[in-house]
Amino acid sequence: MLGGWPPFAQAAHVNLIELDNQIISPVTQQYIEEAIGRSESDGAVCLVLQLDTPGGLLESTRAIVKRLMNAEVPVVVYVAPSGSRAGSAGVFITLAAHVAAMAPSTNIGAAHPVTVGEGGGPVKKLIRRIKRVAAEEAAGPKRGKGGTDREVEEETIEEEQQDPMSQKIINDTVAWVTTIAKARGRNDTWAAKAVTESVSATETEALKERIVDLIAADVPDLLSQIQGRTVTLKGVAVELQTAGAQVVTLPMSRRQEFLATITHPNIAYLLMLLGTLGLIFEFTHPGIGFPGIAGLICLLLALYAFQTLPVNYAAIALIAIGVGLLIAEIKIVSHGLLAIGGVIALTLGSLMLFESPDPEIRVSLQMILPTVAALAAIVLFVVQRALTAQAQPIATGAQGLIGQLGVASTEVHPDGKVFVHGELWEAHSDHPLRQGQQVRVVRVEGLRLFVEPV
Repeated sequence: MLGGWPPFAQAAHVNLIELDNQIISPVTQQYIEEAIGRSESDGAVCLVLQLDTPGGLLESTRAIVKRLMNAEVPVVVYVAPSGSRAGSAGVFITLAAHVAAMAPSTNIGAAHPVTVGEGGGPVKKLIRRIKRVAAEEAAGPKRGKGGTDREVEEETIEEEQQDPMSQKIINDTVAWVTTIAKARGRNDTWAAKAVTESVSATETEALKERIVDLIAADVPDLLSQIQGRTVTLKGVAVELQTAGAQVVTLPMSRRQEFLATITHPNIAYLLMLLGTLGLIFEFTHPGIGFPGIAGLICLLLALYAFQTLPVNYAAIALIAIGVGLLIAEIKIVSHGLLAIGGVIALTLGSLMLFESPDPEIRVSLQMILPTVAALAAIVLFVVQRALTAQAQPIATGAQGLIGQLGVASTEVHPDGKVFVHGELWEAHSDHPLRQGQQVRVVRVEGLRLFVEPV
């Protein structure tokens, strides 16, 4: 159940949920589906989904769209506030709404399917990823308005079209989005281009092209404009009576908020590296406990997040190789070559970790560079100190007595007593020893020392 929801309202009310720059994932899928179910059961006039998303998983998007198309309550998708966007998966959700609206200074589009991947093999994927990141860094705040970034996207699409499996998924997605658009009376031609060509539109262009139904400044303006509008629910015409309706916000539960947070690509990436670091520390310093427990928890959370993100497992292998090379640098004299190789493998694996044409569903370069540098420094330091400690001779217990010097307290021929390490011991020697003679311990059996003269 969603947390913080008020009791069933008696007066006319509109339920409102907000996705603020959140990735479409199983978590947001559950949130939307529960909100629709709640709105159906509590007699809401309609459900308003205020949407701002860079996109997400195609599987979760399909489940959300299916629920929207079969909802028994009108659902209004409102791309807002100003500066928001309905990217990738957000396009499908917006088109599937009974009423689609956008706020000023928003945009919609670029619905290229995430699950298609990036086609063309690992090397081509890596080259495109590096080119795209470089283009994004060079474009700065102008990213996404054309130029190099657009050229990289077009190259990606062109190469995917040469991949039979990618083309099959694209064709299926085009047919799906076209059906959605036609069912809601929207521009199916533009919807198909949003998938095949990653086209985008501003709010004014979207209204002109019949992608959305209206432009509203805020939620009250939205409710005012949809007053009296007729929508169809499973073949039955329903007139919206939103004038004067109370707006009831349905927030995420604490659990959903937490899961939505850890499924962000940057957070999932950090959890994976922290988990790896914790386990390395535990293996090199056995017996402490906390680093190993914390590392295992972080890794399990990262694995959960990876289930909801388009993960490239070749990238995870690269990251593992990178960490292994850093550890090997301590044991093998390579004059820094293994460390350099480890840093390169870590960086490339991080760049390739999440397969998506949208930078919001990838680990940011600003996160990768300092994290890789810090991880490399910590691993080298921790492992070096651990190996140094392990190389030290044992100074305690029976093993710590071997090689220690002492003095014969009595004659030892072949048995007697010696004073070693501040204690008096039974001793045995194959060579006769006189009292006061200096001896060295060569072996320990139980509580008896085997000694020899110095």
